[in-house]
Amino acid sequence: MNETKSVLVERIKIIVIEMIQHAEEWPKHKISVYLSKQLNHNYTYLANQFKEVTGTTIQHYILLQKIEKVKELILYNEINLNEISYNLHYSSVAHLSTQFKNLTGLTPTYFKKIHSYKKRLMLERI
Repeated sequence: MNETKSVLVERIKIIVIEMIQHAEEWPKHKISVYLSKQLNHNYTYLANQFKEVTGTTIQHYILLQKIEKVKELILYNEINLNEISYNLHYSSVAHLSTQFKNLTGLTPTYFKKIHSYKKRLMLERI
């Protein structure tokens, strides 16, 4: 039974990661409806199994994955925060920034500045 739960949780994680990595194909419905349809289970059941196995909620896992994607996009430095916010379906840059700071302890701008500084230091050592 535990193996079945673990497999289901891994499937949820894969769907979430794919959804975030390909944000331009974000589901038209609520994420709960999307996951239920993809996995042929009631969302409450999925959420309970996920929480039992991982100790966190699906929504929190989605948030963590989105913030990791934000970090990646910030470091690529190809698009600005407005575009990142839009691409990852945040309601605003302020909302993205608040969630980013709540999870990382840094603002997106400060995160970018720190990593730019570290990159310069590494290059100077070469």
